[in-house]
Amino acid sequence: MLKLYFGPGACSFVPHAALEIIRAATGEAFETQAVKLHKGEQKLPEYLALNPLGLVPVLLVEGKPLTQIVAICDYLDRRYPQAGLLPAEPSQHTEAMSQLAWMNNTVHPTFTHVFMPQKFADDEAAKAELKRFNCALFRMQLERIEGLLAKASPYLCGERISFLDLYAVVFLRWGALAGIDPDSLPAYKAFVERIAALPPLAAALAREGIPLFSLRKA
Repeated sequence: MLKLYFGPGACSFVPHAALEIIRAATGEAFETQAVKLHKGEQKLPEYLALNPLGLVPVLLVEGKPLTQIVAICDYLDRRYPQAGLLPAEPSQHTEAMSQLAWMNNTVHPTFTHVFMPQKFADDEAAKAELKRFNCALFRMQLERIEGLLAKASPYLCGERISFLDLYAVVFLRWGALAGIDPDSLPAYKAFVERIAALPPLAAALAREGIPLFSLRKA
């Protein structure tokens, strides 16, 4: 049985919700273990034995740890193609992977600079500037996602929900944490509220114990 180590509210929501979608489509059960990032559980020796980088998520596959969102998504899609979490048609699949890679290697690190500027600078003024600059950049990236959602029919990859939609939920939640009001992105917010109400996503949100939006000052 697959086992997912996730951090409540973190990017690990993507495979977490995906596993719930897979369960709904196939009946395949999975196990989960929450890693409380705010308590530093990702730095404990037993967790570092799974992922020496101390990051979530980790997916245990037959006892072997698999890390990194894109790799985990690729594995889940290959193992459970019937769940339709990525398009099967080659050109559509490639385009979806391109968008997923952009979300993972561009949008995600932008938010990291907002939420954890201490990873990139020691000086307080530099950290404040990193937060200011990257929050504005993150806003622009959310606006780009909202533009993509305008073409969704009804999801980013067409008729079936995909990893891209799940990452879109994560980013708007994070935007609220950075002080970006979801109401200022009404089409994006409406999309996230709609899919968050789907039973698989609602189950993952409930297990993580997180609100959909929690607006804070940046």
